[in-house]
Amino acid sequence: MKLPGFKQKKQTGQYLVSLDIGTEYAKALIGQVKDHTDAAGKQYQVVEILGVGHQRQRLTDMAGGAVTDISGVVENCDAALRRAEEMAEVVAKDAVLGIAGELVKGATTSVSYRRSKPDIKIDQAELMDIIERIQAQAYQDVKKQLSWETGKRELEVKLVNAAVVDVHIDGYRVTNPVGFQGKDVTIQIFNAFAPMVHLGALQTVAADLDLNLINIAAEPFAVAKSVGADDSTEFSAVFIDIGGGTSDIAVVNNGGVEGTQMFAIGGRSFTKRIGSSLGVNFDEAEDLKLDHSAGKLSEKQEKAVSEALKNDVETWLSGVELGLAEFDNIEHLPNRILLCGGGSALPEIKEALTHGDWYKSLPFTRKPTIDFVKPSQVNRVIDKTGKLNSPQDITPMGLANLGLDIIGSGSAGENMLQRLSRTLSL
Repeated sequence: MKLPGFKQKKQTGQYLVSLDIGTEYAKALIGQVKDHTDAAGKQYQVVEILGVGHQRQRLTDMAGGAVTDISGVVENCDAALRRAEEMAEVVAKDAVLGIAGELVKGATTSVSYRRSKPDIKIDQAELMDIIERIQAQAYQDVKKQLSWETGKRELEVKLVNAAVVDVHIDGYRVTNPVGFQGKDVTIQIFNAFAPMVHLGALQTVAADLDLNLINIAAEPFAVAKSVGADDSTEFSAVFIDIGGGTSDIAVVNNGGVEGTQMFAIGGRSFTKRIGSSLGVNFDEAEDLKLDHSAGKLSEKQEKAVSEALKNDVETWLSGVELGLAEFDNIEHLPNRILLCGGGSALPEIKEALTHGDWYKSLPFTRKPTIDFVKPSQVNRVIDKTGKLNSPQDITPMGLANLGLDIIGSGSAGENMLQRLSRTLSL
C-alpha cells in the first residue's frame, strides 16, 4: 500500500502494526522492533512507535465491540493505517489485531494431579499433556456458557490467548516445572476464547488490508499483560478498559491474569444518553462528551451533561459489580483499580468508583484505590511520536507489546511458559 505523495524510507529491520478495531474508533500504530538496554543493563526488545492513525467508525460498522459491517470497518482501518504509514514513512505488514465484545470469554482453570512416579523429572511432553487437558476442559466450559447466553447450541469458539498463571509442585511455587521432581502438581492456565464468527470477521479485515496477521488478542488480556514488570510475581490489579461499545475487566493476581469479563456499556451508551437528554444529535452529543471529559464546557453545560449521565453511570457501576462478582474463584480481589479506554476520561467514572460503598459486597480487603494507566507504563513500547497521551491509546499499545512475544519467538533460551503467553491458535 504505497501512498500518493508519500516517499517511503528504506525499510531495514522488523516492523509491527497494532490495530485496535474499536466500536467508536479504529486505531493503528506502526512501530519498529529494536533491541534495548535499560539502566540496569538488562537487554530486551521494544517497539518504537513511529506512526499513529485514528479513524472514526460509523454507527453501523460495529456493535458491542464486534464487527457488523466488514467493508465499512476495512475502509476505516485503511484510513487509520494510511495516516500511521504517512507519519512513520514506512509500510508494515505484520499485524496484531484486538478482539473484544461480550462473547469473548477468558477464565483461569486449575488442575491438580498426583504423579505416579514422583522421582522422575517432569518433561515438556508431560507438561503439554496436562495443559492440553486443561484447555480441553476450558473449551467445553466456554461452549456451554455461550450456548446458555445466546441460546445457540452449536456456537463455535476458538482459543485466542493462553498464559500460565501459577504452578506448584508439592506446595512449592515454580516458574517452569520442567526438570523438577515431585508428587503433587497444580497448574493454573488462563485461556481466552472467542466465537469463530468474530474471529473470521477480523481475519477477513486483515486479508482485505493486505496484512500478515500474526496474532488476534483478547484486548483485556493484552492490556493486563502490558502493565507491571514482565517477571513480577507480586503485581496485582483490576483493569477496567472502557471502550466505545463495551467495558472490559481483567483481574491480575501476583503477576498472572486470573480472568476477564466484559459487558455492553461503553462510551457510545453515554453519548446516546447525552443526546436524548439534551435534544442534540449523536455527533453533537459526542463533542459535548469529549469536551466534558476535557473540562472545556461552561458551568451550565457541565451540570447538564453530568446530570444526563448520572443514571447511566450508576448502571455502568452495577455492571462492574456484577463482572467482579463473577471472579468467585478468587479469595481476595486486588485493592487497586486501573482505568483505561476513551470512556474512562469521563469524570463521573472515577467519581463513581471512588465514592460510595459499592465495593463492600465484593471480596476486597479494603477500599480499592482508583488510578489511570498511563502510556508510559506500558511495557516495551516507546512512543517516538509524542501522540500517545490518552487513555484510549493504552489498548493499541498493549497489543503492540503482545506482538513482541510473537516476533521475538524462536529464541533457544526462551522459557516454555513465556511462550504459552502468546497466542496458541489463530
